[in-house]
Amino acid sequence: MLRMLLFFGTNLAIMLVLSISMRLLGIDTMIEQQGGGLNLTTLLIFCGVFGMGGSLISLAISKWMAKRSMGVQLIEIPKTQQEQWLLSTVEMQAREANIGMPEVGIFNSPQPNAFATGMNKNSALVAVSTGLLTNMTQDEVEAVLAHEISHVANGDMVTLTLVQGVVNTFVMFFSRIIGHLIDRVVFKIQRGHGPGYWIGIIFVQMILSVLASTIVMWFSRRREFKADEGGAYLAGREKMIAALRRLQQGSDPQPLPDEMAAFGISGGSPTGFKRLFMSHPPLGERIAALESSQDNNVVKKNHL
Repeated sequence: MLRMLLFFGTNLAIMLVLSISMRLLGIDTMIEQQGGGLNLTTLLIFCGVFGMGGSLISLAISKWMAKRSMGVQLIEIPKTQQEQWLLSTVEMQAREANIGMPEVGIFNSPQPNAFATGMNKNSALVAVSTGLLTNMTQDEVEAVLAHEISHVANGDMVTLTLVQGVVNTFVMFFSRIIGHLIDRVVFKIQRGHGPGYWIGIIFVQMILSVLASTIVMWFSRRREFKADEGGAYLAGREKMIAALRRLQQGSDPQPLPDEMAAFGISGGSPTGFKRLFMSHPPLGERIAALESSQDNNVVKKNHL
């Protein structure tokens, strides 16, 4: 649940800041008509620009945010054999996946985890935790890296951002319509915007954002299966399965913030209603999917 709140917190905060800024600048008046009605076409365009804008801004700062929030130390000049191996492995996998060499970094965490982020697949960031390097074998770490490289090669960061942008658009759109109705029906305001409009926008936008997040999380779970299969092609199916089993044996990994959560190697295992907000499928389901998948040639064709 914390990962979900952090993931959507950035987008929601940006949307609210943009909404307030546009109101202060007078741009929000574009959605009003003479006589107090709503121009739904103008409103939809308005929400589309700023809904997508908030998501794209979040993606644009994702690498910077990751480095600061996770304390990622980039490997620029390898100081140990392990760092040299990490760079060499990522370079080999990136070449195989036909993407540019990502930045590679390590963040301090006792829990095994990793993530990939960035707005361009030829200029991404792949980072692993100290706990991952300590608790996993080299083959398992190789598979984790391959999983993250597959996220980058598949364009999951950009695609998830576009999905989030569409969700943002309709959340803004419907929250303004509901706020408008509150003004007209409850407060009997016929022209302009009253308190019901602004109060309605804030609360309805928050509620709709949480409900709409289930759509984005569903998409994120689908992409995890694709990244697992891409990782199986790059590193080998047995290595990928072994890495997932190692994660399954350990404790729940430390939550990753914001956009990085959806591109990490693992997530929690909530049950019931909470499953709707999972960014990752349960590890058992991912292992079963790999065990039943076809040969690596099909994996290469469909997932890289």
